[in-house]
Amino acid sequence: NILVVDDQPGVRYLLDAVIREEGHDCYLASNGLEAVELVETVQPALVFMDIRMPVMDGAKAIETIYKLGFSPDVVIMTAFTEKDVIERAYKHGAIKCIIKPFDIDEIRAIIREKAGRSRPRVSVI
Repeated sequence: NILVVDDQPGVRYLLDAVIREEGHDCYLASNGLEAVELVETVQPALVFMDIRMPVMDGAKAIETIYKLGFSPDVVIMTAFTEKDVIERAYKHGAIKCIIKPFDIDEIRAIIREKAGRSRPRVSVI
């Protein structure tokens, strides 16, 4: 399971399509509070989390998720490259930061790496 958390519908739609093309189940949330609720339900292995969102920001959501005992890999997404924002997310458990607009191939590589398919498949005859 992979969770996408972003307040922009277009970003959620795009990542949902890419994740499903990669063969994974995708769940969507538009803010950090929805993300926390979904993590408790679907227990994703990977979360793509925007930092700046209404209701609850991404850093607070990450902190809350880990305090609840869940430990998905969290990739933060931000259009803001302010050092303090990124450091706060890493402090709360993020494993990677990608800057918007991001490259879809980078998203695919992260998903494949998490799924253990970072190397090309070789068929044996």
